[in-house]
Amino acid sequence: MLEFREVSKSFWTGSHRKVILDRASFRVEIGRSMGILAPNGTGKTTLVNMMAGLEKPDEGRIIRGAKTSFPLGFMGGVVARVSAVENSRYIARLYGLDPDYVESFCRWLCDLGEYFEQPLGTYSSGMRARFTFALMLALDFDIYLVDEGMPGSTDVEFNKRAGAVLEERIRKTTLVIVSHSPKTLEQYVQQAGVLMDGKLHVFDTLEEARQLYDYQTQGHAFPNSA
Repeated sequence: MLEFREVSKSFWTGSHRKVILDRASFRVEIGRSMGILAPNGTGKTTLVNMMAGLEKPDEGRIIRGAKTSFPLGFMGGVVARVSAVENSRYIARLYGLDPDYVESFCRWLCDLGEYFEQPLGTYSSGMRARFTFALMLALDFDIYLVDEGMPGSTDVEFNKRAGAVLEERIRKTTLVIVSHSPKTLEQYVQQAGVLMDGKLHVFDTLEEARQLYDYQTQGHAFPNSA
């Protein structure tokens, strides 16, 4: 279970205070994947980072009763000056896993060849995205976090392999994905919310969330019943 209780978050832009969340309360239950629809620029990445524990709320509580992943594509946990070999083995020890397994899994999924022995600082952004995605999938989490704004890979074969592994993980775990596109969520989630103007409206189905999201993104105000 991952739960937000009366959570608020905002930051100063230099000219005004931007509100990301205003006293938001919701719960993600294990076995019931959740999607959150939010237009670009509304704070999707900040929300996902708070779920992962990378950012703290200004007010309220975030309760993590399950092993929650770092966001897909997050690169803050790896060290640029050392190789993928060293990074994968270090992270494995940090999570109490077999370093040989984690290294082998990442080698197979990334398929970076000799670059796997090179410092991550020499990688292109796409290569680093492949490695960090592989690293996340090598670890064992109850809840996987996906922010569509994270950098991704353009390598077709990697995307096929990674997609197959992710689908297998989802069958046994829970996914939270934040996106501006309802279509992105269709095949993954059982419930959904809409984040706009600091308010998070949670619904039992994606279709209900989509109706409110489409209504608001077409320039209407929220209906009184929402």
